[in-house]
Amino acid sequence: MNLFLPFKLFLILLFFLLSLIGNAQSKTPKDSISNDLNEVVVSKSQKTFTNTNGNIKVDVANSIYSSIPNTVDLLSKLPTIQVSSDKESISVIGRGNPLIYIDNQRVGMNDLHALAVADIKTIEIIQNPSSKYEAEGRSVILITRKFSKKDSFRTEVSEVASFRKKYNNYLGFNTSFKKNKIEWKANFNYNQLQPWENHSIDYQIPDADIASKYDVTAYSKKRQFVFGGSLFYKINEDDYFSFSVNSRLQKDLFPINTITDNKNKNIENNVVTYSDNDSKKKFVNSFLNYNKKIKAIDTQVFAGLQYSNFDQGLWSQVENNYNNTQFELAQLRDQKFNVNVFSGRIDVEKKFKNEMKFEIGGLYAAADSKSDSDIFDYENSKSEINHYDFKEQNLAGYSQLSGKIKKVDFSVGFRVENTNVDGKFKTDQLPLINKNYTNFFPKAQFSVAIDSTKNISVNYAKSISRPNYSSLSQGTTYINPYFLYARNINLDPTIVNEISSTFQYHNKSVKFTYYQNTNPVYNSFFFDTELNIMTFKDENFDRESAFVLDFELPFTYKFWTITNSLVFVSEKIEDASAVFLSSKPYAYYYSNNEFKLPKGYTAILALRGVTKQNKGVFERNARAMVDMAVSKTFFKNWNCSLNFNNVFKKIDEEEVFTINNINSKARYLVDEHEISISIRYSFGKVKETEFKGKRMEENSERVN
Repeated sequence: MNLFLPFKLFLILLFFLLSLIGNAQSKTPKDSISNDLNEVVVSKSQKTFTNTNGNIKVDVANSIYSSIPNTVDLLSKLPTIQVSSDKESISVIGRGNPLIYIDNQRVGMNDLHALAVADIKTIEIIQNPSSKYEAEGRSVILITRKFSKKDSFRTEVSEVASFRKKYNNYLGFNTSFKKNKIEWKANFNYNQLQPWENHSIDYQIPDADIASKYDVTAYSKKRQFVFGGSLFYKINEDDYFSFSVNSRLQKDLFPINTITDNKNKNIENNVVTYSDNDSKKKFVNSFLNYNKKIKAIDTQVFAGLQYSNFDQGLWSQVENNYNNTQFELAQLRDQKFNVNVFSGRIDVEKKFKNEMKFEIGGLYAAADSKSDSDIFDYENSKSEINHYDFKEQNLAGYSQLSGKIKKVDFSVGFRVENTNVDGKFKTDQLPLINKNYTNFFPKAQFSVAIDSTKNISVNYAKSISRPNYSSLSQGTTYINPYFLYARNINLDPTIVNEISSTFQYHNKSVKFTYYQNTNPVYNSFFFDTELNIMTFKDENFDRESAFVLDFELPFTYKFWTITNSLVFVSEKIEDASAVFLSSKPYAYYYSNNEFKLPKGYTAILALRGVTKQNKGVFERNARAMVDMAVSKTFFKNWNCSLNFNNVFKKIDEEEVFTINNINSKARYLVDEHEISISIRYSFGKVKETEFKGKRMEENSERVN
């Protein structure tokens, strides 16, 4: 396949350049591009970004963002959203980890990896979700897919050639069909990826007279099969039945090379560590929903079931070379993790004639995970085998009243959740973890219209953030003879209290927020003096508090549309085990400049970055990134896009902190610099969506 790569790239570039020249002689009307792009007719005035009370909505289907090869990379380019370097978690500036929904169904990172961009219509970032959303919701990312109201058929084939340090390829196929009351969708993607990453940590332990520094580099070869399908059956105008399933299969080969300089009192060692790793991941998520309207009392009833499974295996063989001698086997590691989640819920919604709406509902969710670890240590000729079982049950109920009294729109409600957790090693008689707790989560929002162009709103919410199920496993990663990355089975949930106020003028808004977190989760160091091993893992800190000032400032001038986000954050993290460094305000900025050019071209210049962060415990460096893209639709159903990500190539993420009398300075590098060429061909047409999937998946976002 690699023999044809240069020729394939040449054809793609030639095809794109010929379109630039040939378009000058085209007789296609100027507005015909809007008829060919996607499922709706796009006028020149249609905006990619819209802002309502600080909630940002992005029209993906009719913008250049539809050419981005995967959903996680797409989210990383949106205002206030930050994706971790390993692309396994998402956060919103000033609001922590968001809830994620696809068609009003709660999902997680695995679902995002399994969702094709070609399937997305819009993405909305909701800042103040009501109590109808789960108690974990400080913010919500709502993804709406494309569906049809009328009988129709549409198929799209896409190819993305991505050049980073190594070549990556994305091949996608999406189709949808609607006939009478039945509509179905299917997608299949095959991705060949070769990501690169590098990080280094320089740490000192003065009490033990230890100084150590390592530098690790990993190249991966990933093969992904992503597929999914959904069926929607409209029983009548108000009632429907739907079923959907999506899956991702991944095989990952990633050798890790580490160079370590370690000084322990008067003993110095230079160690080269080579780790050969083979990982396999299987994920499946399925939903079954039923909606019924009782017309006699104007009440809507929804019932849904969900099942998710995540299965991961990691095999590693580790060799060490001490002081430039020879490589010798150090460890053979075989680790497995499997989690099953089942949940069911019911929602009842009653509307009254005076525009009041009362909602009530309940949920039951159960998770069962197994974590197996078999590690053989060649140096000590010793084998360590552990089997850890984890179970969690969650029973929840909510009630909410919303409506309008004169000029005041309001929404008040509460949620009650009971959680029962049990964790036990098979060799132990008594459980290691046994928790049973109940939490009460009130939420309230009031919005007052000053006039037709201005309004002000006030919001209060109490929420919870629970760790992912895989974070509660016993899995570890061997870096060198002195350093391990580990999970933490003892993590507690984080409780958040916040109050905010938003002022909106036309499409511009300013929002002020204050929040306090109890038991926030951050990275921490633990040193075993007997084994001389440092362990790096997540830990609950004492507290966190912050003031956040968020400006959303869009502007439009003729063919130029600017979307600006400017967020000022004063954040303080505290813990008894950590040295308090300093707490100073920092700023996050985002500017997306979209240019509608003649002949149907669209160009984007985007700038995003953050100033130096002083968070009390952690200090992080300033970072900035520039992206550029140009897109063109031609030959009716063909679209070609050229993307330049991280134009100035190098982005270092640095972090400094002192925890448990351990001083650390870390640096992270990821393969962000990219040139990609995307070609999409589509035929058929999908108009407005009929699909009405409801949210119900309370825990699938934790299955990763």
